[in-house]
Amino acid sequence: MLSCDICGETVSSEPDMKAHLTVHMENEVICPFCKLSGVNYDEMCFHIETAHFEQNELERNFERINTIQYGTSGNRKDSSLQCRADINSSVHSACASNQPKISAQSLPEDGTLKHKDFYSENLTESRKFLKSTERQSDRTKIKESIYETMYSPPECPFCEKIEDNSQDMETHVKTKHADLLDTPLEDCNQLLYDCPMCGLICTNYHILQEHVDLHLEESSFGQGVNRVQCSRDLELAQQLQQEEDRKRRSEESRQEMEEFQKLQRQYGLDNSGGYKQQQLRNMEIEVNRGRMHPSEFHRRKADMMESLAIGVDDGKTKTSGIMEALYTYYQNAATDVRRVWLSAGVDHFHSSFGDKGWGCGYRNFQMLLSSLLQNDAYDDSLKGMSVPCIPKIQSMIEDAWKEGFDPQGASQLNNRLQGTKAWIGACEIYTLLTSLRIKCRIVDFHKSTGPLGTHPRLFEWILSYYASEREGSPKAVCTSKPPIYLQHQGHSRTVVGIEERKNRTLCLLVFDPGCPSREMQKLLKQDMEVSSLKQLRKFVGNLKHKQYQIVAVEGVLSSEEKIARRQASQVFTAEKIP
Repeated sequence: MLSCDICGETVSSEPDMKAHLTVHMENEVICPFCKLSGVNYDEMCFHIETAHFEQNELERNFERINTIQYGTSGNRKDSSLQCRADINSSVHSACASNQPKISAQSLPEDGTLKHKDFYSENLTESRKFLKSTERQSDRTKIKESIYETMYSPPECPFCEKIEDNSQDMETHVKTKHADLLDTPLEDCNQLLYDCPMCGLICTNYHILQEHVDLHLEESSFGQGVNRVQCSRDLELAQQLQQEEDRKRRSEESRQEMEEFQKLQRQYGLDNSGGYKQQQLRNMEIEVNRGRMHPSEFHRRKADMMESLAIGVDDGKTKTSGIMEALYTYYQNAATDVRRVWLSAGVDHFHSSFGDKGWGCGYRNFQMLLSSLLQNDAYDDSLKGMSVPCIPKIQSMIEDAWKEGFDPQGASQLNNRLQGTKAWIGACEIYTLLTSLRIKCRIVDFHKSTGPLGTHPRLFEWILSYYASEREGSPKAVCTSKPPIYLQHQGHSRTVVGIEERKNRTLCLLVFDPGCPSREMQKLLKQDMEVSSLKQLRKFVGNLKHKQYQIVAVEGVLSSEEKIARRQASQVFTAEKIP
């Protein structure tokens, strides 16, 4: 048998005891010794074990005495059962007021036979208890003494009135002291005050004020703790954010520096030397690889130093006479061409050891200038000038900047070109030609004007530049127009003519400074092959860069026009073709 520690009821199995304890947990739990209430079952057990350990021990021994008496004294069976039932009823009433009282019929009648071993063990323990209480012989007196000590009649906490049982005491309190309870009687007309924070009902305004003050103190304390914690969390979050921002800025700065250095190397602004240094370095590499004899190295070095000293190109990369050979070819062959317009005579210049990878703009200027030098109309502006070497061209552009041309472009290149491998483009070519009193203009083809990213408007503009009168002209026309400087992202070339094919499509003839002299010299043969022209021909489908710029020469500037253009270059913008 299992006995409940709260009300003393005995049950036969563990599931029944769990069900029985669930009833206690669902109802209000009241301490059987000091009337403590308002706590759960586990807290009540802890309270009894700590605050009423001795009284709890007496109760257990008292139950053991009942067991002994019930198991050994048959003639006192009814009185024992009645006493046991009364005690259980009292304990149950004190601990769980909603639980029904235990009757004598709930006790087993054949307990002696079925639980002999259990009663034998309890008998031994009871004898030890009797010995500890100075071996009193009257067990009934011991029970009554213990009962009176543990279960005295309940006393009113307000007026100290004593009632026979807890139910009578509950009725007394509700009727006589209803004004002091949280839930007074329904027929009470007394003014009530509800706590706005927890809903507690108070009968007195001052009590409510003190009660609310306790709420405010508790809330203030909690807010203070939360405020300190929030302040610490905010400080930590700010530190983490600052550290993350610092790392992000550092990474962005590093990436920007790498990109900037990459661009500097790409555009020749990394202070790694200019034309002279690259020429010597590449020739040394050729000697080390066995592709140049040391004597050849020294001869070329001497020629380079002489060329740099006088500022004139040594002509080692120049190919002349190509335009005349093209004119002859188109007159006698090229059956697939309806008409062709060629520029005035122009020499081809290609890159050398000193400017490979960055000198295309300078080489195209040499080609354009070589054509102007062959035209008598520009003698006054060029004053017997020879084709300059690349370092000399750099010096001439710097002089134009000093005169006040293109200050924005000068600042982008740090006002310095000599001793660098800086790229130049259409703006620098325009600046240099204008400073030489050569009338020219920049035309910007800033977007595609045909399918698949092509630029048919560019071809039409060049055709109108070379062919002022298209009908009635011979098949091959050698005009007096200078070649056109053609620039796109990363490279530049020189347009020396344009073909009109039998099918009315257009094809540009282009000199590329990346094409070496040995390939260009194939065009000088009398039996020129059509395949040799492939390196010159550029159809509409071959030019698909996003944007193109051209510099076209249109004549000579007077001194006044030069000054006006210098002033206009302060806010210079290229002419855009829609």
